[in-house]
Amino acid sequence: MGFKVNDVVNGIRVIVCEDSDAASRTTADLIADQLRERPQSVLGLATGGTPLKTYENLIELHRDGQISFAEATSFNLDEYVGLSGDHPQSYRSFMNQTLFSKVDIAPGRTHVPDGLASDVPAHCTAYEDSIQSHGGIDLQLLGIGHNGHIAFNEPGSSADSRTRRVDLTDDTIEKNARFFDSPDEVPREAITMGIATILQAKKIVLLAIGSGKTAAIKSMLFGEVTDEVPASFLRQHVGVTVVLDAAAADGLFDSQ
Repeated sequence: MGFKVNDVVNGIRVIVCEDSDAASRTTADLIADQLRERPQSVLGLATGGTPLKTYENLIELHRDGQISFAEATSFNLDEYVGLSGDHPQSYRSFMNQTLFSKVDIAPGRTHVPDGLASDVPAHCTAYEDSIQSHGGIDLQLLGIGHNGHIAFNEPGSSADSRTRRVDLTDDTIEKNARFFDSPDEVPREAITMGIATILQAKKIVLLAIGSGKTAAIKSMLFGEVTDEVPASFLRQHVGVTVVLDAAAADGLFDSQ
C-alpha cells in the first residue's frame, strides 16, 4: 500500500512526523483543537515519558493565551496500587508537577485513581461512574507499551474490561524501574481504566515515539485484533489518530 505522512490505515488515521518534537507538538495541537472546539471537554490523560513534551507544548499554548483548561475536566488512565498521591512516583504527583500546576485547571476537576483506596473494587466502580456522570471522555490520550498494552491493560485484557485492579507484567515492571531508585520499589499492581472504558471515548489520540515502539505499532495496525495485543482493539473505534515520529514509523509500512 502507498503510505503518506497523513493517511488512514485499517480505519486508523496515522500521522508521521519528522521527529519526537514534531510528534509531540502535533499531539498537543490535537488536544488544543479539542479545547478550542469545546472548552468544557473531558480529557483522558496519560503518564510516562512519552507525553512529557506534549504537556510542555500545552503549557506553552496556555501561557500564550491560546488555550484554557478552566472549564475542562480530566481523568487519568491509571495509578499504582500502594502509592499515595503525594508519593513522587505516583501518577497523581506526576500530573500535578508536569501539567496541572502549570495551567488553569482547578484541582477538583482533575481525577486520578486512588492508589490507597481501602476498597479497590468500589473505588473502580465509582471512577467509572464519575466518568459517565461527566458525559464520558471527549478525547483520550494514550501511549503504547512495548508489549502492546494501553494504559495498564496488559496482554490478555478483554475488550469488555472496565476500570479495575491489575497485576503488572515483569516486562512492564522492568520498563518502569527506571523511574524508581530500585526495581524492588516498583509496585506490582495498578488501577487502570479498561479497554471498554477507553473505547467509549469520543476521540482517541495515541502517541508513540522511538524505534522501540515500532513492533507494537505494527501489531496494532496490521496484526490480528486480539487481547494479546490490547492496542489492536483500537481498530474497533472510528475516531482514532496515531501520531508517530520518524523513528517509530521507520520500516513500518515497507512490507504492507
